[in-house]
Amino acid sequence: MCSNLGFSGWPPSTLPLLLLSVLPLVTSSSSSSSSRPQWILQRVPAVLPLQSQPRPSPRFLSPARLDVASQCDPECHLKAPPPLDRDLPQFLAYQTLHSDGRLSETAVGIYGLDSNPNQPPSRRKREIFGHDGRYSINGRDFALKYPFSAAVKLSTGCSGTLVGDRHVLTAAHCVHDGKNYVKGAQRLRVGFLKPKRDSRGGAVSNFTANMGDAHQSGKMKFQWIRAKRTHVPKGWIKGNANDIGMDYDYALLELKKTHRRRYLNLGVSPPSRSLPGRRVHFSGFDNDRPGQLVYRFCRAGEETSDLLYQRCDARPGASGSGVYARMWDVGRRRWQRKVIGVFSGHQWVERRGASQEFNVAVRITPLKYAQICYWIKGNFVDCREG
Repeated sequence: MCSNLGFSGWPPSTLPLLLLSVLPLVTSSSSSSSSRPQWILQRVPAVLPLQSQPRPSPRFLSPARLDVASQCDPECHLKAPPPLDRDLPQFLAYQTLHSDGRLSETAVGIYGLDSNPNQPPSRRKREIFGHDGRYSINGRDFALKYPFSAAVKLSTGCSGTLVGDRHVLTAAHCVHDGKNYVKGAQRLRVGFLKPKRDSRGGAVSNFTANMGDAHQSGKMKFQWIRAKRTHVPKGWIKGNANDIGMDYDYALLELKKTHRRRYLNLGVSPPSRSLPGRRVHFSGFDNDRPGQLVYRFCRAGEETSDLLYQRCDARPGASGSGVYARMWDVGRRRWQRKVIGVFSGHQWVERRGASQEFNVAVRITPLKYAQICYWIKGNFVDCREG
């Protein structure tokens, strides 16, 4: 597989040194009088496939999971010891499910890893959820306008986000329950929302926010594209990662054909304190508003190196949505939205003798960025800046 990198003539022992020589240095934005929040380029390691082996064909026995559960709250995650560097290749190795039912497993090598990232987690008391702050978005004027147009629906019931002309980022639990692939994963389809037409053939434009009419506009139709293959990191598969959670709850789908919609770029998740207003955004297809695209934004809360907690209102079905932020890109001299995480779902946790609710998203770390970007691009050269 290294032939995609353009280094097929190099001996294997030379490759790590060669990669280190071309990996970018840590780059920060230059001092500027502008107060605009800026994307800061970070060192991105290379996560490269080493060897792929066939695995026994899976049995698709598990029902699709539209939400996740964990007994570990934010404080528990913060206290958990970080994975050792020697364990990371095991967690970032991945399985690939092909549309014909074949299953393969790929080992990876990690090069240029910064073992001491200076990113202390923030601590903030979680606030109780208030009124429903979700927005239903329908019609050509909104639902098919970027960035809402990048949201797609999975046939297993989850949501996803377009991150390439043939690629969809979603949650791993939408296709794999940690032990088995879910029913429908082999024949997985991705739905693109189509505008609803009124009785005269025109597009309906509607933008409602928690006004009790979530079902009155009726269902919208989808155009479906089959998934060609699905990548799931082994860190998600039970027995390979820690027991507390969802650090690797992400997956990438490759479609059988290209689409024509604008997609969102990937970005390394910055500390929540550097986000504009500390806000995050995402759109998905919540089950309680069938056929509608639901958008929300909210203030980011506690975070760990791998997880981001927030107060965005959501229901099952929104899992897998790409969490994004909008910041100033100094190099391109324009505002740019980037996907910085994957919405995993709600967590109900027994904490101090009471049940408490948490919303959690998996952050795109430099390592995860390198892996997902390689799945999309097929080389590490285009994945050097996060």
